[in-house]
Amino acid sequence: MNNLKLAIVLGSTRPGRKGEAVANWVLGKAKERPNADYELIDLVDYPLPHLDEAVPASRGVYAGEHTKAWSAKIGEFDGYIFVTPEYNHSTSGVLKNAIDYLYTEWNNKAAAFVSYGALGGTRAIEHLRAISSELQLAHVRQQLSFSLFTDFENFSAFEPSALHDGAASVLFDQLESWAGALKTVRS
Repeated sequence: MNNLKLAIVLGSTRPGRKGEAVANWVLGKAKERPNADYELIDLVDYPLPHLDEAVPASRGVYAGEHTKAWSAKIGEFDGYIFVTPEYNHSTSGVLKNAIDYLYTEWNNKAAAFVSYGALGGTRAIEHLRAISSELQLAHVRQQLSFSLFTDFENFSAFEPSALHDGAASVLFDQLESWAGALKTVRS
């Protein structure tokens, strides 16, 4: 499985976002893993307007250059870790929009979720699980949820509790296992 390529998708573009620190922490832990290559994909670098493709994504016919670039990037990976804030009991609009742009690029791949928010962002993950199922994106059980109260000093500096280290290892194990299995399905 050492040729697995996995993306960490930073699902917030909000000024002053906390997700960048969370995503970098996940990337740091991922870099310690010998069986996969992880890359951080920041939605700031893929400024997608509100979904503007006339043809449904399931057809794979893209008109916009921004869509073609997003498709090419996402298509490179065997699986994904979505790092999401929780806004109003759900994921961020920018992440949902980015996901909706594509379809087959997500199919028969694996996903894991990392969230943050006042209550750990778990409701955002629940919404992403439902969305992933529709996209034929197999999501693993283990998730990481960071509380603004206990994992951020003064609600700003990200300092996660050490208890998250073990959960992160399980998340990576599950993601890599499923991504490897689904790679054989795709081939």
